Amino acid sequence: MGITLQQVSYTYQANTPFEGRALFGVDLEIVEGSYTALIGHTGSGKSTILQLLNGLNVPTAGTVLIDETVITPTSVNKDIKQVRKKVGLVFQFPESQVFDETVLQDVAFGPQNFGVSKEDAEAVAREKLSLVGIDEDLFDRSPFELSGGQMRRVAIAGILAMEPHILVLDEPTAGLDPAGRKELMAIFKGLHEAGMTIVLVTHLMDDVADFADFVYVLEKGKVVRSGKPSVVFQEVDFMESIQLGVPKITKFAANLERRGFVFEKLPITIEEFTEVITHG
Repeated sequence: MGITLQQVSYTYQANTPFEGRALFGVDLEIVEGSYTALIGHTGSGKSTILQLLNGLNVPTAGTVLIDETVITPTSVNKDIKQVRKKVGLVFQFPESQVFDETVLQDVAFGPQNFGVSKEDAEAVAREKLSLVGIDEDLFDRSPFELSGGQMRRVAIAGILAMEPHILVLDEPTAGLDPAGRKELMAIFKGLHEAGMTIVLVTHLMDDVADFADFVYVLEKGKVVRSGKPSVVFQEVDFMESIQLGVPKITKFAANLERRGFVFEKLPITIEEFTEVITHG
């Protein structure tokens, strides 16, 4: 399954003195099986789009198509509840998602909420907790006794326990140390390689280059660029003009070009750079 946004606009607190337009006629497609990145500064509309992707919000104008579900400004919660099982959203701050007395109960809650028996839900919870690297001796602990990194993994396991078709990640490695960040990104890569569609919001251009196969660049509520990272990141000056930048190796290669080195196209990963330097 995929997701399509057609001429979607969104206004917070519409028809009040505090209304604010967050999206302006956005067209966007999440292709089934893809690893799609959304990048942009605070206020660009990324978080608003994430909340539209799984029905937390409905558009002020336009249409969101999720599999066979059509979400419009007049859609109501009962018509789109099932979407949240198909599209799992992991928020940036895990403490906003964990709440139950124990780690195991927290992860098992979602499946039970959709009718799965307690026994089966706990079996799935154990599997997903193991997948994200939570040891069994933590299953009976309160999630609020865990470290920030462990809470992040529990929150992700809770979403994976719903067996979603699409996993939406809002800055999933924010605040983690390099080792923890690398481990989580490896987990998401494995899920994608197993067939899951991934949507990643990140401020790390290197992660976009290393993992995503398509990227949307957002600025002030509009899509200003889209395409394969290898194409989008060729526009170094533009990406720097909107203060997003490009992967570190791409910036390095661009500086080499200014000194006379010729690239057929700028590399966006270390592997690509090594290949060019080694084989010309």
